[in-house]
Amino acid sequence: MKIGIYGGTFNPPHLGHLAAAQTAVDTLKLDKLLLIPAAFPPHKALPENTPAPEHRAAMAEKLADVISPPGVAETSSLELERDGKSYTADTLEIVQTQYPGAELWLLMGADMFLTLHTWYQPEKICKLAHICAFGRTEQDTEEVFAPQRVYLAKTYSANIATITLPGLVDISSTRLRELLAKGEGRTYLLPAVYGHILMNGLYGVQADLKHLDLPELRACSYSMMRQKRVPHVIGVEEEAVRLAQRWGADVELARRAGILHDCTKYWELDQQLDTCRKYGVELDELELTAVKLLHSKTGACMARAIFGEPDEVFEAIFWHTTAKANMTTLEKILYLADYIEPNRTFDGVERMRVLAYQDLDKALLLGVETTIQEMRDRRLVTHRRTLEAQQWLREHGVTTEG
Repeated sequence: MKIGIYGGTFNPPHLGHLAAAQTAVDTLKLDKLLLIPAAFPPHKALPENTPAPEHRAAMAEKLADVISPPGVAETSSLELERDGKSYTADTLEIVQTQYPGAELWLLMGADMFLTLHTWYQPEKICKLAHICAFGRTEQDTEEVFAPQRVYLAKTYSANIATITLPGLVDISSTRLRELLAKGEGRTYLLPAVYGHILMNGLYGVQADLKHLDLPELRACSYSMMRQKRVPHVIGVEEEAVRLAQRWGADVELARRAGILHDCTKYWELDQQLDTCRKYGVELDELELTAVKLLHSKTGACMARAIFGEPDEVFEAIFWHTTAKANMTTLEKILYLADYIEPNRTFDGVERMRVLAYQDLDKALLLGVETTIQEMRDRRLVTHRRTLEAQQWLREHGVTTEG
C-alpha cells in the first residue's frame, strides 16, 4: 500500500494545495492520501486570526472530498489531537504504526524541501518515508531542487521525487488571508471552502448571509454537502430555471430554491430532529425515524432563518421530497426539477421530462406515482403527503394518460 502524507496548517487550504495533492496522487499512484492539519507547526507561529482547529480540519476535509479518485484522500486529526508541536518525525512514526508495511511518501513544497535538513530528526523522516517535493512557483526549477536532492540522498540516504505542478497556482496562504480580509481572493479557493469561510466569518470575512449574491449562496450551500452531491444541485438549479421560464414562475426564486434544496442532505438524524424542534416543525411518526424525509424540512428552515429566503422558497424546499395537495407553481417546479435534472437516469425519466414542459400537473402526478410505486416495490411506507398529492391531482382531473 502506497500512502501520501501531506501536512501543513491549511490556513486556509487553497487551489495550490489541491493541485499538489492531486498531482501527487496521480504521479505517485497513491492508494491513500492523508491530509494532516498541524496544531502547532515547529517552523512558524500561527497568525492571530487563525481559525480554531476544527475549522481548519473541516476545510481540509472539503479539499480531500474533491480529490480523485473518490475516497483516495482523507483528513487525519492526529496532530490536532496530540499535545505539543507537530513534529513530522513523530507523525510519520504514528502513521507507520497505523499502516504497517505501507510505503510512505511525505509531500512538501519547494520551500519546505530546501530546509528539510534543519527539521527535527531529519534522518528519522528520511528513514520512515520517501520524499516528494513539488514546485509552487515558476522559480522552483530543477536547478533549485538538484543540490538539496543530492545532499539529502548522500547524508540521509533519502529517496526523493520532485514533480512540477501543472496549471501552477502561485498563492501563499499568508497572501490569501490578506485578500480575504479585503473581500477578495475567493478565486483561489474551492467554492465549498469559501462557503465555510463565509458561513463562519473566518479571516475577517464579514458576509451578510441573508443578502448573498448567487456565487456566495452557491458556495455556502456546497460547503454543507459532499462534493458528489454538487452536480445534482447544479442540475436542479438549472432545471428549475428552465421550468420557471416555461411556466411563468419567478426565475430568481426558482434558482435560489434549487441552490439550497439539498443543503442539509448530509445531516445525521439527531441534527435533523434538533433543527426541526428549534424551528417548530411538527413531525409525524414516520418522519421521526426516516432521515431521508427530513432534509427538505431542515433545508427550508436554513433557507429562511440563515439565508433570509422568502416564504415561497421556504415552501418549495419544504415540500420537494414528499409533495402535497394543492401545490403552488414554484413548489411543483422544484419537485420536478429534483426529479428530472440532467443527471437523473432512472426508467421513465425521459417521459417525465417531456411532460414537464407540456403539462406541469401531469408531470407532477407521474412523479408522485413513480415515488409511490418505488416505495411499494421496496416494501416501505409512503408518506401520507405524497398520497394526498396523488389524490388531489386525480380529483382535479389530472391523469398521466395520453
